[in-house]
Amino acid sequence: MFNYIQIPGADLEFVEIAPAKEIPNGERMFVEVDGMQIVIFNIAGEYFAIGDVCTHDDGPLGDGKIEGDEVICPRHGARFNIRTGAATMLPAAVDIPAYPVRVRAGMIEIGLPKE
Repeated sequence: MFNYIQIPGADLEFVEIAPAKEIPNGERMFVEVDGMQIVIFNIAGEYFAIGDVCTHDDGPLGDGKIEGDEVICPRHGARFNIRTGAATMLPAAVDIPAYPVRVRAGMIEIGLPKE
């Protein structure tokens, strides 16, 4: 999986998702963008977006418990860093996509590679 937060800003197209106020602190929002399932987290007022799929078994990840800056897969306990998408605990060994997030004029936007 690719970590899109490493792509230079000029090579990204930001897609408007929702008003920032729709994701209160400690909450998450599930969205689909260009056929990709993505979950956006508000952690202490910072927004992060990752793919909503565990690389261990392709199951949903976004409903998992959050501990610090990690989300724990609700199916088998794999852990992923919400900031980077890095797999941090087995049974997952492959990272998940992480997307840059910005807030402009009160709207959350996710960065995707330009076509």
